[in-house]
Amino acid sequence: MASIDPQLPLFVGLMSGTSADGIDAALVQFPAEGGCRFLHGHTFDWKAETRAALIALGQGAEPASLDALGQLDAEAGVAFATAANALLAQAGIDRAQVRAIGSHGQTIRHRPTSSPGFTWQIGDANRIAELTGITTVADFRRRDVAAGGHGAPLMPAFHLAMLGSSGEDRAVLNLGGIANLSLLARDGSLRGFDTGPANALLDGWCQRHLGAAFDAGGAFAARGRVDEALLARLLDDAWFALPPPKSTGREQFHLDWVEARIGGASLAPADVQATLLELTAATVADALLAHLPGVKRLLVCGGGVRNPLLLQRIAARLPGVEVISSAAYGLDPDYMEAMGFAWLARETLAGRPGNLPSVSGARGPRILGAIYPA
Repeated sequence: MASIDPQLPLFVGLMSGTSADGIDAALVQFPAEGGCRFLHGHTFDWKAETRAALIALGQGAEPASLDALGQLDAEAGVAFATAANALLAQAGIDRAQVRAIGSHGQTIRHRPTSSPGFTWQIGDANRIAELTGITTVADFRRRDVAAGGHGAPLMPAFHLAMLGSSGEDRAVLNLGGIANLSLLARDGSLRGFDTGPANALLDGWCQRHLGAAFDAGGAFAARGRVDEALLARLLDDAWFALPPPKSTGREQFHLDWVEARIGGASLAPADVQATLLELTAATVADALLAHLPGVKRLLVCGGGVRNPLLLQRIAARLPGVEVISSAAYGLDPDYMEAMGFAWLARETLAGRPGNLPSVSGARGPRILGAIYPA
């Protein structure tokens, strides 16, 4: 573990994304001169039945009952608290040393363009505060949606604070269940938006056909060939043509969506996997070239950074752009979002806005989240 500065407060960030493949927990400090000091991180698995329920809800399934939904909210809160406590135990940190926890929760619905728009993350923060004894900040997205925004993506503000440069245009790509871009222009301006599906479809197809939670190293996709006809049908979805600000999730991109576009075609599962990987590469590259065409450096984080074939295909579609891990700039790609929610907790406690209207489309800057005192 990196050395702790005793003069700086500690923060914990908790993140479970669209893939719901685990709870990422990060222990960090924020030096006065800027940046983020990553001290310790760990990913904690969801219980299999809890993960299945979360994924089903995220894809649009109806809860069995209000009682079942309330129970799941409580169980998720316990899981987040357990992850935070285990992280501190691993790091040998007393909870009294931690200023706050920033918890993203687990998204079960994201409908920002409904009338009225809404987004919903569960994982009861009251329980997190109660079981950890640490002030908890949570429910970051709904204030932005209430102000007319998408409530997503929220990481571009963190990316700008950590990785912005006056010397060059940069982009940060998060390859989680959904892919999203942060466009960091050298003049300090910022845009960010979701580009489409990433690991959510790749993991789901791999689970269905191999029984594996994810396509390790992109090996499954590497066995197949891109089916250009299927790729064209996937890319024809109207969502991809929408202008930013925009966001999405499992409710839009799921395996039923894939199956509908396969139709009656007889395709080898590996060919579909290769095509889904190419879909992610194509939509990321197209969005980047359309909205920051002069970019020379793409910093990648999220689980997809561990898929070399996916990175190769993105790079192949972006000639002249250096595609590298965020680790090259001192930010662990596996815990970038968890670190970001620790940072958002700090901003909320300091009374500073955490959203960026240029990203989300909100009517103005807003202090995000609710505070649950220790």
